[in-house]
Amino acid sequence: MLVHKRLAAVAAAIVFLVAGGGVALAGMGQPSPWQMGFQQSATQVMDDITWFHNVLLWLIVAITAFVLVLLLIVIFRFNARANPTPSKTTHNTFIEVLWTLVPVVILVAIAVPSFKLLFLQTTIPPADVTVKAIGKQWFWSYNYPDSKFEFDSLLACDRERIKCEQPRLLAVDNEMVVPVNKNIRVQVIGAEVIHAFAVPSFGIKIDAIPGRLNETWFKANREGVYYGQCSELCGKDHAYMPIVVRVVSDKDYATWLEQAKKKYASTDSERPTALAAAR
Repeated sequence: MLVHKRLAAVAAAIVFLVAGGGVALAGMGQPSPWQMGFQQSATQVMDDITWFHNVLLWLIVAITAFVLVLLLIVIFRFNARANPTPSKTTHNTFIEVLWTLVPVVILVAIAVPSFKLLFLQTTIPPADVTVKAIGKQWFWSYNYPDSKFEFDSLLACDRERIKCEQPRLLAVDNEMVVPVNKNIRVQVIGAEVIHAFAVPSFGIKIDAIPGRLNETWFKANREGVYYGQCSELCGKDHAYMPIVVRVVSDKDYATWLEQAKKKYASTDSERPTALAAAR
């Protein structure tokens, strides 16, 4: 019994460090030093992902502890020294029914919130803003079809620099800007090879495939700057094509939109320069 109590205490400590400690160490919008667990959520979808993850974590810990207890009972109670005359029982109908039905019930209990979350992620609501993200070798281009302009988003800090005023290998020169508390539809496509558009705090990750237009969405519930990266191994500069989404108020977004229409209205001639700089 003492052994069981000690094992339970160790398991509880591990779960606290992984589940509880992770919440304290995870940053908002970007990775944090010694982070454990997800970044802090900025959308309802990510809230649900975090909740589902934590529920499964506790469930897995409970199942693992239960199996461990059974193994310890078998090891200490039914070894040759403690049980010199073993039972010759070969079947137990009740136990066989139980170990068939209980896993089925557990899987059904997991499936219900899983399907609900999947439906929330894949059902795109009516969009307030549409942004087309184009993955290229090796940077992102953002097109705002409703406003008819497009711009390239390149790595801001030099790759070799360790000290950088902005987050190293995450900051960009031109950020994707969206309004807060609005449904943002993100259309994602690849120009040459497969990339992946991912922003952890939003709970979104979707492949950018040449010739195929994928869609995802998010609704950021707080202002701020949120960082992501290409999450598909896409070539030699895969590590140098970050994603930055700046979420602002409606007023600031309207101001940025008017400035962006002028700034990026005639940048077609400048795109080869941006391409050359990226390579």
